[in-house]
Amino acid sequence: MRIGIDIDDTTFYTVKSMIKYGDIYEKLAGHAVNKNNMGLIKNRYYLNDLYGWDDKTKFDFFDKFYKNVLEECTVIPGAKDVISKLKEKGDSIHFVTARLMNIEGCDTETITRKSLEDNGIPYDSLNLHIGDKLSFFLENKLDICIEDSYDTCRELTDNGIKSILMTTKMNFAVDNKDIKRVNTWEEIYEEIEDYRKCINGKA
Repeated sequence: MRIGIDIDDTTFYTVKSMIKYGDIYEKLAGHAVNKNNMGLIKNRYYLNDLYGWDDKTKFDFFDKFYKNVLEECTVIPGAKDVISKLKEKGDSIHFVTARLMNIEGCDTETITRKSLEDNGIPYDSLNLHIGDKLSFFLENKLDICIEDSYDTCRELTDNGIKSILMTTKMNFAVDNKDIKRVNTWEEIYEEIEDYRKCINGKA
């Protein structure tokens, strides 16, 4: 199978470092930090929702701290082992992320490839700054999406692409309805294997 995997808060913990620097940015600006909607955010543009930023403010934050955020991301337990096991089964692994490529002083591709290499995570392609994931999945004929954005999972599921929602501190209270929610990479592996049996007519 061709498996599409998000990076931020699906393969690596990103929210932790994003919030660390987001709080620093807000305090430097003299703003009170108020995150009352934690757990209810459905999409990957969570900084706007979390802090009430407009795009101008968000990109000013990225200019100052995006490099720090990406360099401090740590791998989620189980990601390496499960992805390696899927590769051994003959699946192809395609990282599909909205990570930005246009931030001055931040070489996103180099940082991301280094993170994957340092953690021994195998992959077939790295696709950065993908804003329209549905089109990407359809054009590249990917079979499964592993993602932390409910909105992305919802869109892909509605268009016939199997989607698995990774639970994070941003989305844990979102009603996932008929989208499969998981908490660990071990659960992701079980869900993929169940889907594999289903499409092979063995369920």
